[in-house]
Order: sequence, then C-alpha cells, then structure tokens
Amino acid sequence: MIPTGIRTPRLDLEPLRVEHAADLAGVLGDPALHTFIGGAPDDVDALRARYRRMVAGSPDPGVSWCNWVLRLRAGERPVLIGTVQATVAPAGCAEIAWVVGTPWQGRGFASEAARGLVDWLARHGVRTVVAHVHPGHGASAAVARAAGLAATDVVQDGEIRWEAALRV
Repeated sequence: MIPTGIRTPRLDLEPLRVEHAADLAGVLGDPALHTFIGGAPDDVDALRARYRRMVAGSPDPGVSWCNWVLRLRAGERPVLIGTVQATVAPAGCAEIAWVVGTPWQGRGFASEAARGLVDWLARHGVRTVVAHVHPGHGASAAVARAAGLAATDVVQDGEIRWEAALRV
C-alpha cells in the first residue's frame, strides 16, 4: 500500500518525504510531546535519518508503512503541524498513530487528521484499525474516539488498545 494525498476540511495530509524533516524538527521539538510516549525529540539530522528509513518502507514486504505530514491550509502560507501514520499488515489490520505540535493542539486537528486517515484506510481495503493510547492521555483518547475507535480491555506496554472494524 502506498500513501497518497488526503484532504480534510482544514488539512492536507501529504505523503512523508525526507525533506519534511527540516520543518518538522521544530514542530515536533517540544519535549512535552514525549510525556506519554517517552524518549526525547529528534534533532533535524536524526529526524532526516528516521524519515529516510520510514520512506524506504518496511523490511517485511507484507507490511506497509504509510506516513503523512499534516499541512494546515489556513493563512497565506500553509504550515506543517504534525504527522499521522499507519502500519498496515497483510491481514487488513492497520495500527495508527498521530502527533500534532503543541501550538496547534486543542483545535481538533488531530481528530480531523485521524478521521481522514481512517476513511482513507477503509477505501483501501483495511478492515480493522488499532491505536494504543496511554491511559492518562485524555486528548489522545478523544482523538481515537473521534476516529471511530473504541477502547478495549487489552493493555499492551502500559497502553490501552483502541479498535474499530471498518466497512470495506
């Protein structure tokens, strides 16, 4: 599966390119974004290297790595505000994730992007969508819910599994 552009009311989800690292290093550079996922922000060189690996694709030919940047269309110059991703397995199951830079949080952009991503996945034959959300991260739980996922009783690595069955 190869990611293509996705348009939502306020965002353009563009397939990730290595060149996006320069703009996203600042967007994703707030250590607060790592409160629930751990680690620390990558600098631009580390982000470039990571994006190079991501764009090259999964070493497993049956798994697709689909990654997008979120471009906010408002204003004279559209700006990158975050990312979404889907790891699609051969069984028609996709694990999704999202991150929106701190200055753009609380305005529904992550929910809008996640809904657009789930709709795109459904149109491309994905039958199940999964996300893992830290139990203390209410904002990410709200994004998962807005994208049509429901919390399950499954906990993996301290995170709650959210899931949705899609109509294909």
